[in-house]
Amino acid sequence: MKRKTIPFPEFSLPILRSFHERWMLLTAGQNTPGGFNTMTVSWGGLGEMWNKPLAMVVVRPSRYTFEFMEKHSDFTLSVLPGKFKDQLTLCGTRSGRTVDKVKATGLTPIPSSVVTAPGFDEAELILECRKMYYGDIEPSHFLAPHIEPNYNGRDYHRMYFGEIMAVQGITAYTSAT
Repeated sequence: MKRKTIPFPEFSLPILRSFHERWMLLTAGQNTPGGFNTMTVSWGGLGEMWNKPLAMVVVRPSRYTFEFMEKHSDFTLSVLPGKFKDQLTLCGTRSGRTVDKVKATGLTPIPSSVVTAPGFDEAELILECRKMYYGDIEPSHFLAPHIEPNYNGRDYHRMYFGEIMAVQGITAYTSAT
């Protein structure tokens, strides 16, 4: 896919649609065979924190990607075109402990421009992020009753805040369009 560097002030993304409808690939590790894992995410956020552009992702400790998030200082978020829904489904439902997701999906990992975690050549958008903060979801802080049923197994997410270090995307992700 033909992407270009997008300066952060020109970056534009429909956040809710990107997470909820399109999904994203969260990838952590280094761009070597077996050196990273990727998983589909549909929960998260984008914004600003501590005067920095921010991506917030959540990962359950039971997920294989959690090990990579804990070990490495950065991650990427990749948005793929809608035609990759089957590949995204596989990456969200199968564990990298037992399945080589790159081989199973045919996706092409590529080096990032700033961080060690790879993006994917098929992506329309790649956000390169460096971790700034993490915190565990604390069930005693739930204020709405609809939250707890998401944790039947008590596998509460860890939140990671990542400073967005670089944005690579197609022109549809610029505010000029």
